[in-house]
Amino acid sequence: MRHFVIRWIITAVAVMVASAFISGIRYDSMGALIGAALLLGLLNAFARPVLLLLCAPLILFTLGLFILIVNALMLLWVPGIVGGFHVDGFWSAFWGAIVIGIVSWLLSAFFRGSDGHVHVLTHHTQIKRVQGRVIEPSENEPK
Repeated sequence: MRHFVIRWIITAVAVMVASAFISGIRYDSMGALIGAALLLGLLNAFARPVLLLLCAPLILFTLGLFILIVNALMLLWVPGIVGGFHVDGFWSAFWGAIVIGIVSWLLSAFFRGSDGHVHVLTHHTQIKRVQGRVIEPSENEPK
């Protein structure tokens, strides 16, 4: 559950950054932003794998660039379901999806541990302690 909430917050921040840089993406309220982030996360989790599988020949033919179009189309679908969230056209969705992807990737790097699980960066539970003893020279030994 905590992983889901962290991913949701990361996606919301990424959409907020995209709306600041891309003039064709905007939201009317914080509720619309949170709803858009939730729907985008659900689409990425459930619809995107199916779309990528169906579009595999195009993705291979374009050497992976068609994935950018799939991401743009998913961002373009969100305003149809979430009221108060607006994407003006395909190119706004295209550039917005790129910005959202980069920001999400950067923010996720701060929370993902080497084991693949999400950890808050300041909370290290697996610090290994070194045990040993210090051997000091005795007073009788020559220096």
